[in-house]
Amino acid sequence: MNRFEGPGAKEARLRYLDGDFQVTSPGSFVRCAVTGEPIPLDELRYWSVARQEAYVSATVSLGREIDLDPDLRRRG
Repeated sequence: MNRFEGPGAKEARLRYLDGDFQVTSPGSFVRCAVTGEPIPLDELRYWSVARQEAYVSATVSLGREIDLDPDLRRRG
C-alpha cells in the first residue's frame, strides 16, 4: 500500500490561481491531468490556471502545452 491508499488518503479538490492554489475540498494529494500520478500537495509546483489542471513535472506541463497548441513546436 502506498501513501495515497487506505484510510485518510483522500484526493483534494483545488482551485488553481496565479502562483498559488486554493483548497476547495481537503485531501492530501491531487492527480496529474496527463499521467494520473498522485501529487502530494506539498510537492505541487506545476498547474494550468486556464485549464485548472495539475502536472507532476515541468516536462509534463510543457508536453501538455505543446499537445494542445502544436504551433509551439515551430517556435524558436
